[in-house]
Amino acid sequence: MIGRFRTALALLAVTTVAAPVAIVHAGTGDTEQSAFRDAIQFGFSGEAMQGGVMIGDAPAGTRSLSFDGEPVPFDEDGKFIIAFNRDAGQAANIIATLDSGETVRKFINIAPRNWKIEHVSINRRATTRSAAFLARRGPELEQINAARSVTSDSQGWRQNFIWPAKGRISGQFGSQRIYNGDPGSYHSGVDIAAPTGTYYVAPADGVVTLAASSPFTLEGNLLMIDHGMGLNSAFLHSSEILVEEGQVVRRGEPIGRIGSTGSATGPHLHWSMKWNAARIDPILLTGPMD
Repeated sequence: MIGRFRTALALLAVTTVAAPVAIVHAGTGDTEQSAFRDAIQFGFSGEAMQGGVMIGDAPAGTRSLSFDGEPVPFDEDGKFIIAFNRDAGQAANIIATLDSGETVRKFINIAPRNWKIEHVSINRRATTRSAAFLARRGPELEQINAARSVTSDSQGWRQNFIWPAKGRISGQFGSQRIYNGDPGSYHSGVDIAAPTGTYYVAPADGVVTLAASSPFTLEGNLLMIDHGMGLNSAFLHSSEILVEEGQVVRRGEPIGRIGSTGSATGPHLHWSMKWNAARIDPILLTGPMD
């Protein structure tokens, strides 16, 4: 899943700064502690960058993990996942508490990315939401937040992700417009333009946490899948959803059809991903489209 980071970044024409990771262990610094440092340490695959994901191996004998102060679950074999938000800062740290009570700390330098920023010399028109929109939007957001809070035992997070559909990339993660110095919201996913009715598939194993029974005001027919360990996918603007809430889906299984429901100017699949609160770039999990 993580092995294609560099190729994916070439497609996006995004430059990154090399991000070495420093390891610091608590201890006395004597000979015994030196041997401890050699034997007990973290392992990671992937690169630390804004919008990126890393798979980790916890030190032997780890009792608990925390990432920037928040607990991180891990499997029996010590595998875990962490990710960095689109606007993540320059550094983060992860701490393992061992059965012995000692701690192992790793500081991670996070590489910045050059996002596609478009400066527009016009003022944005003020948008006034109708009372009907606001009345619908609240319950919709509650459903979305509830779906993202679901924790399943899916192992999809450990897989190599695949593209849910093939087509023209019409929107890139992280791109943003600046209106006379006033930043608009950045694009939260990747858009794949394809004809209405085109099937899209599960990019990895997961559990369906939301399958909208009717179109949401913005997302249209919305489908959400939990891949385990806090990693989830959302698929927007579907013309049809082919799965049900609670259903287990497998990588490559058809789960919906592309459409233009909700707020969309044409048929496309908007695929966004989050790890807990961090918005991440799907292309860093798939590599470039074949």
